[in-house]
Amino acid sequence: MDLLKLRQQIDEIDEDIVKLYERRMEICRQVAEYKIETGKKVLDRQRETEKIARVKSMTHNDFNSHGIEELFEQIMSMSRKLQYQLLTEHGSLGKLPFIGVDRLETQKARVVFQGAEGAYSQAAMTQYFGDQVNSFHVETFRDAMSAIDEGSADFAVLPIENSTAGIVTEIYDLLQEYENYIVGEQIIRIEHCLLGVPGAKLGDIKTVFSHPQSLMQSARFLENYDWRQISMQNNAFAARKVAEEGDRTQAAIAGEHAAKIYGLEVLQKGINQSDSNSTRFIIVTNQKIFRKDARKISICFEVPHESGSLYHMLSHFIYNNLNLTKIESRPIEDRNWEYRFFVDFDGNLSDSAVKNALRGLREEARNMKILGNY
Repeated sequence: MDLLKLRQQIDEIDEDIVKLYERRMEICRQVAEYKIETGKKVLDRQRETEKIARVKSMTHNDFNSHGIEELFEQIMSMSRKLQYQLLTEHGSLGKLPFIGVDRLETQKARVVFQGAEGAYSQAAMTQYFGDQVNSFHVETFRDAMSAIDEGSADFAVLPIENSTAGIVTEIYDLLQEYENYIVGEQIIRIEHCLLGVPGAKLGDIKTVFSHPQSLMQSARFLENYDWRQISMQNNAFAARKVAEEGDRTQAAIAGEHAAKIYGLEVLQKGINQSDSNSTRFIIVTNQKIFRKDARKISICFEVPHESGSLYHMLSHFIYNNLNLTKIESRPIEDRNWEYRFFVDFDGNLSDSAVKNALRGLREEARNMKILGNY
């Protein structure tokens, strides 16, 4: 048989497949209507497992068995998505526990940031809340999360990602641990400066203090000098230490605003190697609120530790035409080689496509949490 005739036969078979698929989906629609009336869950794992085993047993070799398994997983996945869509249309999703607001109440808010006076977190805070913000600082990220969790602060400003150093892993873990939610973000340009006590010169310096990431980001500058490098928890702490000790042989890597606060001199500006170095800060509160004009959603979820599970979770974004902008993973404590995924995507919690995707994710993921809409 020539190729043309073989392709013609394939086309005929494909037409039958399409007709059967549409017939199957119409029956799935009727199943969805029954589930809406009775309140039954969309996902029935036992039924799907039994179905996969049965269709695999109808094949005649291992290759076809694997292919049929993959095919029917997709067919059943599309069936679930149709049912979730119908649930959304019928208003059977239930209300998301988030309240849309026209604006955030920031005028009389008390804001916490991690670090000391002069930290980049403070600079991000003043850019977002203004110079007259009522604020205080704490030593650790956990302290900041605890402050808003217990109500001693209304908002916290926390660094979550740097354009060169990557994510701040501790923040991701704390977002999952605490019932606090992202309501805004602020991106600031990072320009590291070498700061010394008044009158100090580059030739006087023997020891430099800073956060490990700042030392790494300034590595090209630092490799020109035989200085001892000491890591600090925060750049502002480093600047404060140098100012308090008044030692001409000590310097700190921090922002220029830290020099003004602690009375230090800028010995060298812009010592970080990247001119486009920026840090993204998140604004966090303990209220389940979101601005009605918010366009980014952050969630986290866990998936079964089995083949294809992440793929099936991500398919909900594809089906609902949602633009995925970021995905990160973090190991789950006390469960070796299992991971929690953090995802950012475009959308608003009031959008029907978002509600549809979140319903599917919540039903099929092991755990799912909305971290915020901002």
